[in-house]
Amino acid sequence: MSNFELITPFKPSGDQPKAIEELTEGVLKGLEHQTLLGVTGSGKTFTIANVIANTNKPALIIAHNKALAAQLYGEFKELFPNNAVEFFVSYYDYYQPEAYIPSSDTYIEKDALVNEDIDRLRHSATISILERKDVIVVASVSCIYGIGSPDEYLGMHLFIEKGLLIKRAELLKKLTEMLYLRSDNEFKRGTFRARGDIVDIYPAFFYDDAIRVEFFGDMIDRIIKIDVLTGKKTSKELEKIVLYPNSHWITSKSNLQRAQEKIEEELGERIRYFKQRNETLFMHRIEQRTLFDLEMLSEFGFCHGIENYSRHLSGRNPGEPPYTLIDYINRGPSEGDYLTIIDESHVTVPQIGAMYEGDKSRKQTLVDYGFRLPSALDNRPLKADEFRQRTKQVIYVSATPGDYEIKVSKGRVIEQVIRPTGLVDPPMIIRPAKNQVEELLEEIQKRTSVNERILVTTLTKKMAEDLCDHYKELGIRVRYLHSDIDTLQRIEILRDLRLGVFDVLIGINLLREGLDLPEVSLVAVFDADKEGFLRSERSLIQTAGRAARNVNGLVILYADRVTKSMDKAIKETERRRKKQIKYNEQMGINPKTISSAIKDILNSIYQSQTEPEYLSVAEDNKSYEGIEETIKKLEIDMKESAKDLDFEKAAKIRDKIKYLRQLILKI
Repeated sequence: MSNFELITPFKPSGDQPKAIEELTEGVLKGLEHQTLLGVTGSGKTFTIANVIANTNKPALIIAHNKALAAQLYGEFKELFPNNAVEFFVSYYDYYQPEAYIPSSDTYIEKDALVNEDIDRLRHSATISILERKDVIVVASVSCIYGIGSPDEYLGMHLFIEKGLLIKRAELLKKLTEMLYLRSDNEFKRGTFRARGDIVDIYPAFFYDDAIRVEFFGDMIDRIIKIDVLTGKKTSKELEKIVLYPNSHWITSKSNLQRAQEKIEEELGERIRYFKQRNETLFMHRIEQRTLFDLEMLSEFGFCHGIENYSRHLSGRNPGEPPYTLIDYINRGPSEGDYLTIIDESHVTVPQIGAMYEGDKSRKQTLVDYGFRLPSALDNRPLKADEFRQRTKQVIYVSATPGDYEIKVSKGRVIEQVIRPTGLVDPPMIIRPAKNQVEELLEEIQKRTSVNERILVTTLTKKMAEDLCDHYKELGIRVRYLHSDIDTLQRIEILRDLRLGVFDVLIGINLLREGLDLPEVSLVAVFDADKEGFLRSERSLIQTAGRAARNVNGLVILYADRVTKSMDKAIKETERRRKKQIKYNEQMGINPKTISSAIKDILNSIYQSQTEPEYLSVAEDNKSYEGIEETIKKLEIDMKESAKDLDFEKAAKIRDKIKYLRQLILKI
């Protein structure tokens, strides 16, 4: 299939038809930059989906964090069920980068925990990009980091078909070259096992199925899909299948040999460099570390931290940009003819620009003190100008576009102010900051009495903590959202707010972009007159947007004076309100609060599993830590059952684990 098929019972309304028409026209005309200025709740995702369907172009959609990316992924999967909607974010659940602190002579080794589900989805994304045109990839800024050469990845694929003449030993050798590990005892993703004339392969991009290849002599006699645990057949016989490498950091033998020679050459130069400066410790350090890595590459074709040698492995020159997901898109059938959609562009664009410098400063220290060769600096994210050179047609999406987006769009800023629901932007009112704590308490009591929720934003962590403690003592059900909370816990807290487990959520800079909270009817901004990033015009409008999904929405700015940012935000809000109210009067629309199902926004990245029989498994483990501990124990039981050939029991345990992984996100 090469056409996008948008499946939805809804029709564009409000400002959507005009926005869809203008954006589509701009894409078809070949415009490089356009901006969709869409207010909160105006259906920007639906508008973009229509533009993709109208132009029939693949799309790379970039969000500024994993949670928003997951939310968009779920929405686009629902809108395009018959097309390839893929998910590409960092696969680390935990990541401690390699670093060195000279002041304390402290070396911190890289430590990471890879999320297997997300790694599988990353492989699925690159494969879809290389094979199909009807692809939508929802990504985080991770997509501008190096992932290995698409030519090597594609060149190392393995084509298997029924009747193919190939010796069993040769197939095993090819799988090893593709960085699959032989594991006859523990069969997991990225491994294979061989028993007699049967070879089972668990591809990197598969979920619960594996491929079984049966030989008759030196010929492939049958190809089927099997259940990973039970070994039972799960599909009809396959005529053929294409297998891709187990890692994006794959290199052919000839290129690996060439790369090793280049690494040895650079090592020699670096040893001479340190010797000339009489830095013996650094000289010995880089020599020992690099020689060990070279030995690992010779023996296994892989080494710990292989990405640091990516420049040599891919044959790039010093300073040349790394291969990224974008290069895979350009290498695929779309041949670079695709759309780039930058969501919440006022945040994401600066984020893209900042990635390179942050990465370089950390690695430069490692290079200077002999922990890494200088070529490690070329294992990096794209610079801002390199990213721009690689993205031909970009649509920036935001309720408050930045100056850069407006400038490059050259006046092509399409407004989407009128919501299909008829909801109007919440009015902004100013109240004195002197008695803001006591005054807000009254407002909280009014809202909670009618089962509505409240968001409060403060300037400092200390004030947020104190305010939270104060309101708790007064009997208010309140929680505090701070920067130390990870994505998973953040989702839990927002879910609890919507469910009514508590009524008031206090935060600093965490209550702005992308939160779908229709139960929130009041947003209170403390110290709104303290001019700065957190109280800029854009920040105030974004924060106010959290109350825009409720018909009773109100924003209170506690301030003793009116700043320029406050004045601009209030005037812009009033401009939008007038336009929205006029449209509602003309169309006879009576606005109603958005009804949004309370669901797990990350659920779409896992396979659905909702069997009620598993509810008892988590009944005694309602905390995140408790369920994690249960999963670990179940994984041990599953492996033991599989080892004892009790595949039926192992399959049941596996299904329990899948259910619990989803439950973690729904606590």
